[in-house]
Amino acid sequence: MNREDISKVIERKGENKIMDIVNEIIEKLGKASKIAVVGHIMPDGDCISSVLSLSIGLEKLGKFAMPMIDYNVPWFYREFEGTEKIKDFEGGKKFLEESELLVILDSSSPDRIGRVKEYMERKFTIVMDHHATNSKFGDLNWVDSNYSSVAEMVFILNRMMNVNYDPLLATLNLMGMATDTGFFKYSNVSADLFRKVADLIELGADLNFIARTILENKKVEQLRLFSHVLNQMKFRANNRLVYSIVRFEDFERYSCTEEDSSGFVNELRSIRGVEVAILFVEYPKGRIHASMRSKSYYDLTKVASEFNGGGHPRAAGATFDDENMEQVVKKVVGRIERDLTN
Repeated sequence: MNREDISKVIERKGENKIMDIVNEIIEKLGKASKIAVVGHIMPDGDCISSVLSLSIGLEKLGKFAMPMIDYNVPWFYREFEGTEKIKDFEGGKKFLEESELLVILDSSSPDRIGRVKEYMERKFTIVMDHHATNSKFGDLNWVDSNYSSVAEMVFILNRMMNVNYDPLLATLNLMGMATDTGFFKYSNVSADLFRKVADLIELGADLNFIARTILENKKVEQLRLFSHVLNQMKFRANNRLVYSIVRFEDFERYSCTEEDSSGFVNELRSIRGVEVAILFVEYPKGRIHASMRSKSYYDLTKVASEFNGGGHPRAAGATFDDENMEQVVKKVVGRIERDLTN
């Protein structure tokens, strides 16, 4: 898609105001020379893809851009060329101090970017996100839940800026679209998205490598941990709700870390008759994250917001500090069970 085609798509979707926002973002990026591109803690494929795709795009335009995530990048994403560019907070702090602009991607609230939020008061901040729960905390916000992923939004922005795509950039950009749509099986898939996917494949994106690296690259330890998750399953609301628990000690027992549990909650959701699946993960010790997924009708955004979390109608989460697992499970499961049984 070229700039004119993208403009037509935005107009067709009734988003004329968004074109003004995109143009303003392009203007801000054009005036800055040092730009920090920031993703969220507990990064997923869309976060990693978006941060790298925009950073590389800006570098191709002659900017100094640094991708930063204040969290470990999961090991299987490290197999993608380019991920070595991502800095953690300590590694990127000097650049962050010198940067003129913060671009925060795929983050619905300031707490999602970790320690980088300390710099928001000192730096002009652009937020690009597709979460309906986004609080629009930037100085300039492009927030639209109609997009499948922030990677899709970055593709639009890069093309509007006439970034030259090579196979590496195309592959990294496509990776975010693929992962945030469940490899194109979720309800956030559109005809416009597939047009962008076709463009990226024509530009050299390797979809087979993306799928192979993410879907067919499991460690034996992960499978043993997943067996534990299955053994811990419990059903509620006439089997429409399923949940399971992974404690910190379980990760240690199976020689795994939090990133090894990625995707488990989606497998729970796949159970026949289940509408909502929840995986409660304690990692590190004392911090519990509830990953929630729904299949067809239950909107998780309200529940996530009630627990100071966020996300999408079919995929959301919330984090609890200094609470025990039993309390968290009782609160979250009880809240959703009431809805499903009423």
